[in-house]
Amino acid sequence: MKGSDPVHDLAEGVARFQRDVFPAKEGLFARLAGQHSPHTLFISCSDARVVPELITGSEPGELFVVRTAGNLVPAHGPCPDGVAASVEYAVAVLGVRDVVVCGHSACGAMTALARCHDLSGTQAIAGWLRHADASRARAARGGDVDALVRHNVLAQLANLATHPSVARALAERTLTPHGWVYDIPTGRVEVLTPTGDPAALAS
Repeated sequence: MKGSDPVHDLAEGVARFQRDVFPAKEGLFARLAGQHSPHTLFISCSDARVVPELITGSEPGELFVVRTAGNLVPAHGPCPDGVAASVEYAVAVLGVRDVVVCGHSACGAMTALARCHDLSGTQAIAGWLRHADASRARAARGGDVDALVRHNVLAQLANLATHPSVARALAERTLTPHGWVYDIPTGRVEVLTPTGDPAALAS
């Protein structure tokens, strides 16, 4: 059971990792110390309830994870940011073969947009969420968070394709894009096609 001191809990978690987990994977970590070759760029929301490695059953070193509020990917622009740098590094340097943009149910960012929350007191959040303007334009009005989550995944895939490294890899067919939506209460993952039609990936 978790205690009342979160930092103490984290320290205990580190101790358990060093005692129980690391020894069983010592060979893996030894290999990872000298190589970094993830196969997938996984772009997900910063939401603490979404854990890409847990959802996908991935080992350390397999996913290059970028997490942003609302799993937003700013379109390519003249002033590169941390997201653009991470995308370019994963695609152009590490040579990932797949990229997943993963939205999720009950997303706070999409809820704020769908229900027109007052963001005047949180200017940084309001500015960041403007990267979802295309998502809002695609989604029907009426506060449907689930619909906006899905439209947003597709819009962010479109934004991703504006990055030169991604555009080149897509043209050369060395990179395959995927849109997912993770449902927190059921653990289900839906794959979104370019038309927005969902297909169950796992139950």
